[in-house]
Amino acid sequence: MEKITSLQVAERAGVSQSAVSRVFTPGASASAKTIAKVRKAAAELGYRPNMMARAMITGKSRIIGLVVAYLDNQFYPLALQLLSNALQEKGYHILVFSASNSQGASEEVMQELLDYQVDGIITASVGMTNDLTKRCAAAGIPVVMFNRGQEGAAISSVTSANKAGGRAVAEFLLSCGHTRLGHISGWSGSSTGRDRQAGFFETLTAKGIEPLILDGMFDRETAAAAAQTMMESANPPQAIFVGNDHMAFAVLDTLRQEMGLSVPDDVAIVGYDDVPLAAWPAYNLSTMRQPLNRMVEATVDTLLTRIEDPSTPTQRIEIHSPLIQRGTTKGPNI
Repeated sequence: MEKITSLQVAERAGVSQSAVSRVFTPGASASAKTIAKVRKAAAELGYRPNMMARAMITGKSRIIGLVVAYLDNQFYPLALQLLSNALQEKGYHILVFSASNSQGASEEVMQELLDYQVDGIITASVGMTNDLTKRCAAAGIPVVMFNRGQEGAAISSVTSANKAGGRAVAEFLLSCGHTRLGHISGWSGSSTGRDRQAGFFETLTAKGIEPLILDGMFDRETAAAAAQTMMESANPPQAIFVGNDHMAFAVLDTLRQEMGLSVPDDVAIVGYDDVPLAAWPAYNLSTMRQPLNRMVEATVDTLLTRIEDPSTPTQRIEIHSPLIQRGTTKGPNI
């Protein structure tokens, strides 16, 4: 079967070949009348624009690579959906890759993205080594880290204000009258885990309180075991701050179902993220709400700005979060 060309579409529609190109180029200008004629002619002829050929001509693939870890965490599928929708509205196509946080796996995935000649990359909770950062810069491909930061100014990042969030949880639990406090942190190798822990720890130690801290690794089983260890200790905490909701659900299941404890009567629990499941009656979790829509908007704007103007400086954007009080805590309303 003969392949239909843009020239044939132009002849059928009675317009120039460049007009056909503009109609099928996201963001290009064409009148409503021209768009209607060209799309009608294309549908009649069965024309499909050759995106790869256009990429070779323009040097732009209009493809964004999304690299994500922790897809079992309910926060990330929702974030991916919103990021994909926002980018598609801007005329970009999405390639999604799942990667672990091991250096070898991340490097392999990033090399695949470079081979696809993507216009930009968003990493969601995936670390970037200095070597990967340099390779992306050398290839002229901007990268924005979503929900993860990196020291220095070599790469843009968008997160919630994690350290401030940790402080807010500490202050809230103190205001509830708790003095024995625990923290099941996120993975200490991640900026989000470290920053939430630092805000919580520094606020408490400034008041002479030494919290019990165990690394939950952003993993359900690890967090559940940590909760059991804490509550079986000689001086168990009155309240536990869990580094994200994904772990907090495992903690709640362990405390209630396996240990027979009442939450919040025996121990109060606060999470971080406010995924939709947190509001379900089975959990009714008090938690820090990550401003997901604003984080997505900032991520997309930052990436597309750097695609259009590579000289734009990198940014480290932090967006503050509110604490949502539900049934796993009791105390003063905030």
